[in-house]
Amino acid sequence: MHNVSRIRSIVFALVVLALSATAFAQIGISISFAPPELPVYEQPLCPGDGYLWTPGYWAYDNDFDDYYWVPGTWVMAPEPGLLWTPAYWGWSGGGYVFNEGYWGPQVGFYGGISYGFGYFGEGYQGGRWQNGQFFYNSSVNNVSVTDIHNVYNTTVIQSTTVNRVSFNGGTGGISARPTAQDEVAARAKHIPPVAAQTQHAQAAHTNPQQRASVNQGKPAVAATPKPGAFTDKAVVPAKAAGAPYKAPAKSAAAKPAASAPTAHPAEPAARPAEPQRATPAPAPAPAETKRAAPEPQHAQPATRPAEPQRATPPPAETKRAAPEPQRAQPAAKAPEVKKQPEEKKPPEEKPKE
Repeated sequence: MHNVSRIRSIVFALVVLALSATAFAQIGISISFAPPELPVYEQPLCPGDGYLWTPGYWAYDNDFDDYYWVPGTWVMAPEPGLLWTPAYWGWSGGGYVFNEGYWGPQVGFYGGISYGFGYFGEGYQGGRWQNGQFFYNSSVNNVSVTDIHNVYNTTVIQSTTVNRVSFNGGTGGISARPTAQDEVAARAKHIPPVAAQTQHAQAAHTNPQQRASVNQGKPAVAATPKPGAFTDKAVVPAKAAGAPYKAPAKSAAAKPAASAPTAHPAEPAARPAEPQRATPAPAPAPAETKRAAPEPQHAQPATRPAEPQRATPPPAETKRAAPEPQRAQPAAKAPEVKKQPEEKKPPEEKPKE
């Protein structure tokens, strides 16, 4: 029995370690081009006590080969005492890899990305837990002191350069590295994003307006008051893109494939030309061309401008009728020449004298 209990303890410890590792693990996808810079937006008003701010971030859609913006939002902490470590993109193995956010007793490493609103690249200065209640720093959070009384005001002095870069490492990325305290936080107990956060990210994924190639780095929904509230009147749009965004050549390469079907509408344009090829067939019989002329008018109104060309056979008939009077004129002159010698009768009267 003692051995069984010991084995169960070991298995339980391994499961806890596995959960911690998966919560901090990288998502198994590597992107060759960097995500856009973070858009500029304001934080919506905190909806109530117990909500913690989770910054917006760029996620990636492999189906469309494009990044899309997951709006920042207020989320209820799954347990008292837990804080949110934001997700971030980091350069690894020749590509950009996504590191998912997680809940834990301490804020861990999030790439040195300056998300704002208390997340300025290292740690969190937006609030703290005290006796099971969360206290908000009103200097960096949009909190109504009328509705929420557990508020304090501490000015945050930023020790890092503020920019809109959204990834760590690589060309142009943040060069921050995990501190000893970050390493401790990485080994602590983690809880993955709650269901409301997962549904919130899925709603952003299915919204085409959130894609970087559509909004050019300036999403119409940059932040929401609660998870999934994309149509709420308190939704906050982005003021500006973090930097001018241009879709990479890899994403643009998919556009010609999508526009390839447009070559098919050109086929009907070639079909109206087929009746013009068929017009030489009625030419041998003038009577048949007259009957065929009205048929294209009813069948294909688009080819009416070509009808004057088909009407040219009647002038050809008038030219053939003109030679006929010339053949009749020699028949009328012939009697005049032949009958004049036959009318000489006076020589026959000489025998009577």
